[in-house]
Amino acid sequence: MSTAVATPPTTPVAAAPPKGRLSFLHLLRSEWIKFWSVRSTFWTLGTFLVTMVAMILLFTLALKSASDPSDPDATNALAPFILGVAFGQFAVAVLGALTITGEYSTGMIRTSLSAAPKRLPVLWSKGIVAGLSMFGVALIGVAVSAALQWLFFHDNGLGVDLGNSQHVRALIGTALYIATIGLLAFAFGALMRHSAAAVSSVLGLILLVPIVLQLVPWKPLQEIAVFLPGSVIAPSAGLLITFTDREIADFQTGSIGAHLTAWQGYGVLVAWVLVILAVAAILLKRRDA
Repeated sequence: MSTAVATPPTTPVAAAPPKGRLSFLHLLRSEWIKFWSVRSTFWTLGTFLVTMVAMILLFTLALKSASDPSDPDATNALAPFILGVAFGQFAVAVLGALTITGEYSTGMIRTSLSAAPKRLPVLWSKGIVAGLSMFGVALIGVAVSAALQWLFFHDNGLGVDLGNSQHVRALIGTALYIATIGLLAFAFGALMRHSAAAVSSVLGLILLVPIVLQLVPWKPLQEIAVFLPGSVIAPSAGLLITFTDREIADFQTGSIGAHLTAWQGYGVLVAWVLVILAVAAILLKRRDA
């Protein structure tokens, strides 16, 4: 006679607690790690720092050797920073584009978008990390350049006056301009998804388009020139933030087109970034990665 064995009732296994949602702070931390773990970040920012500081010191030395020291332009300590910006902005443009296009070239963007299916937070976090990083490094470059300029050339009247609010604003504006040009390249990179195309677009706006507008003798085109994001030919909207109010007034005397203040000009540059980034965001939602 067999004995029935009672089977103890089975207790259902509790489901694993749901994992926490990926917050925007988590995305920022992830993008920060990715940004600073790529070799191109150190190479481009290192190139930017060396180029900017070297150009500023070399141009300051040239001003020191000017034949007419009584000329106000020969003792303008801020003038060399424009040359540093002209060369340094190329490096940050490359970095800004690579921040987003590098992931498209390697296919890593699919992993990033899988972690955040809404997609747009990934774009915003990348832009915030890149912009703040480039601004911080640009501010360091400006500070080092100003310190070395004062150390070696202040006896010749070529040290930046930190007690002058206009000089301080111009120095901070230099860092702002450089970082925003990097963000402009980032926006083009998000739009085009190709490094060479994004960098070429930014450099074309800075180098080629101003030359064309200056050469074509048509007043409406020349009036548009002031609204360009940046230019090495003549002070355009974005570049005004790197000058003092007196210098801006001198530039605009007898000039064609709108007369913008420093912050109005910077606002135009920011508008360029926001418009291109908005188009890139729309396409990011609609296109496959």
